[in-house]
Amino acid sequence: MLAQNIASSAAALLGRSRTAAKAAAALGLALMVLQPAAAAAQQTYVVGSDRGGYLHDRLIELKNLQQNGVRVEIRGKVCYSTCTMFLGLPGACVDPATTFGFHGPSRGGRRLAQDKFDYFSRVMAQYYPAPLKSWFMAEGRNRISGVHKIKGSEIIRMGVPACRSA
Repeated sequence: MLAQNIASSAAALLGRSRTAAKAAAALGLALMVLQPAAAAAQQTYVVGSDRGGYLHDRLIELKNLQQNGVRVEIRGKVCYSTCTMFLGLPGACVDPATTFGFHGPSRGGRRLAQDKFDYFSRVMAQYYPAPLKSWFMAEGRNRISGVHKIKGSEIIRMGVPACRSA
C-alpha cells in the first residue's frame, strides 16, 4: 500500500519536478519489490494432508519457499512421497500425529534405470535429516509400490522439531 501511495505521489509530482518524481517513483518501485519478500519472511505455510506429486514440481515449490524464508509446518493427517521433502526446509516442524510415507523415485509407479534411480534418490534424500537420510538410502527408497509409514513422533526423534500447538 505504501509503495502504491509513493508511486501515485510520483505521478502527481511529475509536472512539478522531474527529479523528485523520478526519486519517488524509484522508491515506490523498490518498496513494491521488497514488500512481498518481507511479508513472506514472516509467513507460515501449513501443509495439510498431502500425498505427494511430481519431483520436479516439488523442487520448484521448495526452492520458492526457501528463497522467501517461508516457515513450513507439516500438520496434516498424511505427508507422503515428495511431501516428505518439506522436512529439509530450514525451520520446518511436524505434528507428532502426522503419518509420513516414503518410497523411492519412479516414473508413474515403474522402476527407473539404476543410474536415474540412484540420482533421484539422492535428490530426495538431501531434504532429510541425517538419520532419516541414511535409512532412506539403505531401505526406504527400495519400495516403489506403496509406502513405508513413519509417524511424526519418530521424525521428531530424528531431529525435526515438533510444531507448537495451534
